[in-house]
Amino acid sequence: MTAAGFGPRLNPEGGVTFRLWAPAAKRVELVLDDLHAMRAQAQGWFEATMPDAGPGTRYRFRIDGDLIVPDPASRFQPEDVHGPSEVVDPHYAWRAPQWRGRPWPEAAILELHVGAFTPAGTFRAAIDKLDHLVDTGLTAIELMPVADFAGRWNWGYDGVLPFAPDSAYGRPEDLRALIDAAHQRALMVFLDVVYNHFGPEGNYLGHYAPAFFTTAHGTPWGKAIDYNVPQVRRFAVENALAWLRDYRFDGLRLDAVHAIVEPGEPPLLAELSRAVGAFAAQTGRSIHLMLENDDNRASLLDPLADPPQGKFRAQWNDDYHHAWHVLLTGEQTGYYRDYRHAPGEQLARILSSGFAYQGEPSAHRNGARRGEPSAELPPAAFISFLQNHDQIGNRPLGERLVVLASAPAIDAALQIMLLAPMPPMLFMGEEWGAVQPFPFFCDFAGELADAVRRGRKAEFAAAYSDLTELALPDPMAEETFRSAVLDWSALDRSPHKERLALVRKLLALRRGDVTPRLQALGRNDAHADWRDGVISAHWRLDDGSRLVLVANVGEQPRNRPPQAAYGRAIWGGAAPPELPPWTVFWSLA
Repeated sequence: MTAAGFGPRLNPEGGVTFRLWAPAAKRVELVLDDLHAMRAQAQGWFEATMPDAGPGTRYRFRIDGDLIVPDPASRFQPEDVHGPSEVVDPHYAWRAPQWRGRPWPEAAILELHVGAFTPAGTFRAAIDKLDHLVDTGLTAIELMPVADFAGRWNWGYDGVLPFAPDSAYGRPEDLRALIDAAHQRALMVFLDVVYNHFGPEGNYLGHYAPAFFTTAHGTPWGKAIDYNVPQVRRFAVENALAWLRDYRFDGLRLDAVHAIVEPGEPPLLAELSRAVGAFAAQTGRSIHLMLENDDNRASLLDPLADPPQGKFRAQWNDDYHHAWHVLLTGEQTGYYRDYRHAPGEQLARILSSGFAYQGEPSAHRNGARRGEPSAELPPAAFISFLQNHDQIGNRPLGERLVVLASAPAIDAALQIMLLAPMPPMLFMGEEWGAVQPFPFFCDFAGELADAVRRGRKAEFAAAYSDLTELALPDPMAEETFRSAVLDWSALDRSPHKERLALVRKLLALRRGDVTPRLQALGRNDAHADWRDGVISAHWRLDDGSRLVLVANVGEQPRNRPPQAAYGRAIWGGAAPPELPPWTVFWSLA
């Protein structure tokens, strides 16, 4: 841990130094078995060194003789967010200490929620499924947020103690064991982190450090964090480095950065990226930073910079999902209205130049312009997906795509996504066509629980006006959470085993014929067309070859574009003059 940062520091000579930034407090005491006065220091810091403390010591802070709080930089909360914090030894006997990561072009990602990934819902239980992921052909897993949240289950975006893995999933050493086991199998592990807000229960910062938040702005989830304040900015940067250093994560995905409304100067994102880049250079590791950004800011992306130098490797490409969802399901409500008139043309633009919205007005955003030109960026800057936690769980019933679209249509979409040059991402269970929903769930009580229920109903009132109140799952109910847990026995049954076989074939082909030609792809040289239900596209790869796609993504037979009929067939055989419905053909020229 850093010499003078947030959280407890294990001293080389023994004992622990405890620190708290509490600029609004007059007096702070360390709560162990007894109370111990903490020394006031400059800029609102309080500090105390306890020679007899060590790993396993549980502690809290008492503010001005009254409020007792956990450490906001707690490394573990064995009794949930209101309980005492525990000192954790960051050292671990890694079994894969030589691991340095994988190049970004090799990324084929599975997003997962630890609690719903297995029936046990723990870090240790997830280890048992890693061989399945390797056999499928995936090269990375991305954990939804694990930072400590209130209650027994949560999506993770209500975290309030961002340095502490939630005890519902196990102890810190269990998370390290999962990452170590993944690295032994050459799997990268990414973590979703949230720097745009804190959850609604268990966040005490406003009582003793109100400067952490700004009253000038809000977010959809609560008070905005003020990154103009140096200590607040330092908290976020130290948090990112702690996950990468103490747990050896291979990268981070930053949630909804468009909702960071006080980014400061220099912008928080740039400073965090530079700090991670310096750490990566120092350790010789390949570390990948990703964004979720509704603003489609292409200027934040640079997939080639290694280590990161103020920018980010890639962005989750919501445009890709939305265009496909309209094509596959016909839905046109909510944010899908921006794709209802020309989803095929938009998909062609996405395949050739990154974003569908590169500065055009968005009807869903009341005509506001969205996005920046992205055609100059290589395909590696755009993470493609047909499903993720948001796009499933932001539906009233949390249905997966498998119950909304036909199997041939989904097969065709997978055949395009898993062989295109952009890094693909699946949501847990998608590789075998899991039917379990992924509804929104959390574990609050009282008025907060009622407020969340009311909020969910209001959120869906406009986009899903035909939904009755009785049909909406209760986010607080245990059965809502349990409904999301994967049924691993389905892998042995039809049609799931056939879907898994398809995904395995596609990822094997990607590994053999596509990925080796992406290793030095530093520019975008692509073209795509949409004509009468047929997508044709080609990309020039780094060895000079061209990857060619021809696909009929509709229910009717269509004529093959004549200019697309060339190259060595690698999937689907030679494209015939008349393309059957939902057929995909790939070749290398």
